[in-house]
Order: sequence, then structure tokens, then C-alpha cells
Amino acid sequence: MGHEHHAHTPGKDYGRFIATILLFCMLAAVGYRLQHTISCFLLSWVIAYLLDPLLVISEKRGLKRVYALGLLYIVLSVLTVFFLTFIVPAITINWNSFILDLPTYVLKLKQIASAWKDRIPDRYGSDEIQWLIDKASGSIDTATEKAGFWAYYFGTSIFFNLFNIVLSPILVFFMLYYKQIVIDTLTSWLPDDWRNQIVDIAHEVNNSIGGYLRGQVAVSIIVALFSTIALFALGIPHPLFCGVFAGVASILPFIGVIIATLPALFFAWFKFQTAAIIIQTACAFAVIYFVEGYVIKPLIFKQSMNLNPLVTIIMVMALGETLGFWGILLALPIASAIKITWGHFVRGDFKQR
Repeated sequence: MGHEHHAHTPGKDYGRFIATILLFCMLAAVGYRLQHTISCFLLSWVIAYLLDPLLVISEKRGLKRVYALGLLYIVLSVLTVFFLTFIVPAITINWNSFILDLPTYVLKLKQIASAWKDRIPDRYGSDEIQWLIDKASGSIDTATEKAGFWAYYFGTSIFFNLFNIVLSPILVFFMLYYKQIVIDTLTSWLPDDWRNQIVDIAHEVNNSIGGYLRGQVAVSIIVALFSTIALFALGIPHPLFCGVFAGVASILPFIGVIIATLPALFFAWFKFQTAAIIIQTACAFAVIYFVEGYVIKPLIFKQSMNLNPLVTIIMVMALGETLGFWGILLALPIASAIKITWGHFVRGDFKQR
């Protein structure tokens, strides 16, 4: 009997391994098909995460959660009306201006490529250089088509995702209202021996993720605001577009600073074509990111995640490729949650008691 047990154990383990792989593949396929639903859920979850501290403060002051939610939604409604009345038209005008100017930018790039080609002396290797310039010039048209398609897709995707935009506030309301019920239900499902330990880890992960998300949103808004003001003062085209791009790019660790400056530098060079404006633009972003890194972040992020830079880059790349924008935004919180949980596991906190 013992021989039969050992003979079947490897087969059972192999079967579990195959079943696990198939389960992950099925979840990935379902996630791909439900990407819009998942995106709406993640958007609602992040908003609820950001707003929950306001409700906690209200509850500590004796206000019931449902009344605090009602007051919060009234304030958000006023802010939404202001946003739709003033901010959205400004963003739309800036975006339309960028789309109209796009052919001019492409034509200028092709003229520059042609001028470089004419300046190449007839020497050894010049044919290869000219071939590279011709190849790059031909790629500009392809890039233009892709940029136009991307711009059109971006605009239409916002229109077709209006359902998600309308549904998100409803999901946020129920997430905030039933928060404690959901937590109590999930806690009751935990094993009795590990319940307290898992709850403590969950609180630790919650503090880390909540602090990061709220801090990152604040940092992105501040960077976008400062960048827009600086570029407007310098007279660089499309300051609002470049400012918003800089704010979003600040989510990326390490390389976000470099990526954020590229559109502003391009527009500055295109309009003025002087080294002075390039230096001024670069200095403006250097000051902004110096203040962001050494003043704003230390004030907002009270606790650092202390993640390895290599692990951070890998997580951002992997989850960004898998989940897109949401993967980039949630890469660091997920890495932090894994690190916290793994630290407790290594210390033996999950041993059977």
C-alpha cells in the first residue's frame, strides 16, 4: 500500500500544477474579456480608497457614515460642476490645438531630416547614413498615422467609456457604505489560528497602499500644476497638455522625470529653435522635480516603501504591460504588499499554532 501511495503522489502533484496553470490562464482570459469592467472597478476602488479617510474623520467626530457620504457627494457634485464648466473646456481646446498642429510638427521634422541629408559630405559611409535618414524620414509618416489613430482612439475611448464614468460614483458609494460589512465578512472566513496575524498584516498593507495612493495623486497634481504654470510663463506651446503629461509621468519611478520633459523640450525647440529656451525648460523641470523629490514627497509620504530599485522597475514593466495604466499605478502598492507579507512569512508568523 505504501508503494502505491508513493507511486501516485508525483502524479497528483503534477496534476495540481497543470490545474493551477490552467486556472491562471482562464483568469487571464476572463480578465482580458472583462477589461472594461475591471478598469471601472479599479477606478472605483482607487477613488474609494482616496475618499475613505474623510469618512473616517467624520465618523470620529460623531457623524454617521451615511450622512458623511451624503455630505461628501454634495461637495463632489459642486467640484464636478466646476470641473466640467472650466477645466474640461480648457483641456479640450488645448487637445484640439495639439491635433491641428500635429501635421506641422511632422512636416518640420521631415524638413530637418532632408536638410541633414543634404549636408552629408560625399565620403565613405555616407550612403549608409543617407539610408538611415531616409528610413527615419519614412518612419515619420508611419508614426504620424499611429499618432493620429492614437489621438482618435483616445477621444473615442473617453466617449465610449462614459458608462464607466457614470457607474463609478455608484460603485464608490456602495464600496464606502458597505466597507465594514465586507471587512467583517472576509475576516470571518479566515482560519481561527491565523486570523489575528492576517488582520494585522492587512492593516499594515492598508497603511502602506493607502499612503502611497493618496500621496501619489497629490504629487501628480502638484507636478502637473507647477509644470503648466512654468511652461505658460516660458511661452511654450500646449502648456496644459505638457503639464498633465508631466503629472501622469511622475507616477513612473526613476524614468518618469526624463519622460515628463520630452514633450515640453520638443515644443520649446520647435517654436524657438534656440539653445537658451531648451536650457530654460530643462532648468524649470529640474527645479520642479527637485522640489518634488526633496520637499513635497518627504512631507506627503511619511513612510517609505523601501523597495529595491530593480524590483520596482521589473514590477512596473511587468504589470504595466499586463494591465496598462492600472498596472503602472498599482505596481508599487502590490510590490509593497508582497514585501510585507513575505517579511512576516520569513519571520515565521504563519507557522501553525
